[in-house]
Amino acid sequence: MVTPAVVVAAPSSGSGKTTVATGLMAALVRAGRRVAGFKVGPDYIDSGYHALATGRPGRNLDPVLVGEQLIGPLYAHGSTGADIAVIEGVMGLFDGRIEPSGAIPATGSTAHVAGLLRAPVLLVVDARGQSHSIAALLHGFSTFDSGTRLGGVVLNRVGSARHEEVLRQACEAAGVPVLGAIPRLAELEVPSRHLGLITAVEHGAAARTAVAAMADLIGTHVDVAAVAALAAAPSVAVPWRPEGAVGTPVAGSPVVAVAAGRAFSFAYAEHAELLRAAGAQVVEFDPLIDRLPERTAALVLPGGFPEQYPAELSANTALRAEIADLAQRVPVHAECAGLTYLMTDLDGHEMCDVLHGSARFTSRLTLGYREAVAVADSPVQRAGERVVGHEFHRTTVDFAQEYAPAWRFRRADGTVAGDGAVHGGVHASYLHTHPAGTPEGVRRFVAHAAAS
Repeated sequence: MVTPAVVVAAPSSGSGKTTVATGLMAALVRAGRRVAGFKVGPDYIDSGYHALATGRPGRNLDPVLVGEQLIGPLYAHGSTGADIAVIEGVMGLFDGRIEPSGAIPATGSTAHVAGLLRAPVLLVVDARGQSHSIAALLHGFSTFDSGTRLGGVVLNRVGSARHEEVLRQACEAAGVPVLGAIPRLAELEVPSRHLGLITAVEHGAAARTAVAAMADLIGTHVDVAAVAALAAAPSVAVPWRPEGAVGTPVAGSPVVAVAAGRAFSFAYAEHAELLRAAGAQVVEFDPLIDRLPERTAALVLPGGFPEQYPAELSANTALRAEIADLAQRVPVHAECAGLTYLMTDLDGHEMCDVLHGSARFTSRLTLGYREAVAVADSPVQRAGERVVGHEFHRTTVDFAQEYAPAWRFRRADGTVAGDGAVHGGVHASYLHTHPAGTPEGVRRFVAHAAAS
């Protein structure tokens, strides 16, 4: 049976959907439900809180990165063994990839994913400064797109009992049931930084405390049972299987070391699953404190926040030396944070010096989807192969020598840019890709590991 789902969305960012979605997951677990948590779009950070709330990997559903055809199968795979799923949306309900056509719902939007899964939407509305006008807002959101089913609303930041009464009357007039009302004074603040929330792995015990507080808040002010009853089973055919995606496993069981911990936490759950399905032994290590695993035959350095820990990363001199040596002999795949870690230095702190040059933190946010083409052959891609990826960073790198770029793509302003570097067996760039969208690249990487 397909697990029923409910999508938590909002008219805009900052409405409180992360608190409601995460708290709802945790409250349902407290009620004895087996909950699967998902995030629409490429965001890794919210998924970490979902994992704490559910006790299962937090997963992403992004049709821009993996294609529409994989959303249902990836949902079925990620919700296996659960009896309900909560899907947190991205930005406003209809916001997604900005394209020349101006189509709405936008590709990759919450409404797009909800429509693909035929899942009902629970809309979280910031009620500050609103009373009767909320009826018009709900009328618009419930009738704008026939493929989006608005099943209920949670009123957030409600000022008083009288305010709630007026809001409920307006929602009733719009024909949208109110499934919760959260008082303004009860809202939670989760620590944030330049790329969003502080990651759950960095926040440590405080993150678990925050998730418990979210569960208390939602359990007190939202009709959790009514939300669960709203959930509907998507019409999904066959679950995605990593084994089917990569084909015959590579012989030899090569050890693929994957950086993790506070500085390197941006990884999709499906990546490790695909690596294992392709025949690898996946061993995580923390570059802040660990050495490389024994018999490492390949290295994955995912995204994260190394710019928050440059001194600690630099202080692990033994690991840096091991990586510098290893990178001459085995395949290395580095994304974003991994790229900066491979540079000679990061904000003046010595890094691995696999790629010569400097990385530095800036005030400029680089953000957006990219259609990229591989410039050179590497353990990850063949020259000319195309992918869709996502940039999300405030750092920049300046190479001290010329390298073949890992990718070439056109940015939103029309400029064509080269990104990252291919150097021997090293493939490093700012581009985040979802491995489920390019499983052949994962198998290629493992094959290179087995041959190293």
